[in-house]
Amino acid sequence: MTRSIRLIADDYGLAPGVSDAILDLIEGGRLTGTSCMTGFPDWEAAAARIRPFRRRAAIGLHLTLTDQIAATGSSSLAPEGKLPGLSCLALPVRRARIDERHIHAELDAQYDRFTEALAGPPDHIDGHQHVHFLPVVRNWLLARFGGSAHKPALRGAPGLPGLDAATPKIAAIAALAAGFNRSMQRAGFNVMTPLCGIYDWRQPQKFAPTLRAAVGTLPEQGLFMCHPGHVDDILRARDPMQGAREVEFTVLSSEDFGASLERAGTRVMDGKA
Repeated sequence: MTRSIRLIADDYGLAPGVSDAILDLIEGGRLTGTSCMTGFPDWEAAAARIRPFRRRAAIGLHLTLTDQIAATGSSSLAPEGKLPGLSCLALPVRRARIDERHIHAELDAQYDRFTEALAGPPDHIDGHQHVHFLPVVRNWLLARFGGSAHKPALRGAPGLPGLDAATPKIAAIAALAAGFNRSMQRAGFNVMTPLCGIYDWRQPQKFAPTLRAAVGTLPEQGLFMCHPGHVDDILRARDPMQGAREVEFTVLSSEDFGASLERAGTRVMDGKA
């Protein structure tokens, strides 16, 4: 019996080269779907390109609260219109300087930009640098969707870390996500867990073995996140993760990956499964 693996690419809309690569992989059946960053001025153009894929792929919202421009402009969250580093949100003593209402307004704006451009709600919600695990974002999720009969699926916590170089990173994300799965499931959300695909992107050679391991072991309710892309000038200006994106695209589009799926009796899950 064929089993399925859910592959979701982060960062659609971050840069044209990233969006191009993700669309190619969706069209080739190598991705279940993607999560969109909606705060950039060029979001409307990116949305128009992915809109035809809504019937076949899982298209979600990638909540962004760090390092990029703010959709809502200047506020206590983004004093000069640019979102802060992750430590400003993850450390309570620093987060206390930010008005929670401004964080929720930014999340509302990104959500509304998604629904307006794509004529409907996202299939799932996750977070850039895993910010959806933060208490302030959990509060927003509960306030925005708690009473809704149709809730988006959520990306859940990582599984038990393996004994590799990425273990400290996995442990840090797991700590950030403590209690997330249980509280969101109790509120009626479908939580996709465990989360896999975490590795040190400064060592892009780690991606292929991380993916191979997931092909053989990830349960169907789990999720493998990835960050394929082509490097262009816009990406260079917006994000430090660059070369690893090219490596991930090459691996995901390769004949070797297709063959590994066949050997494992596995297929990439349909986006509307």
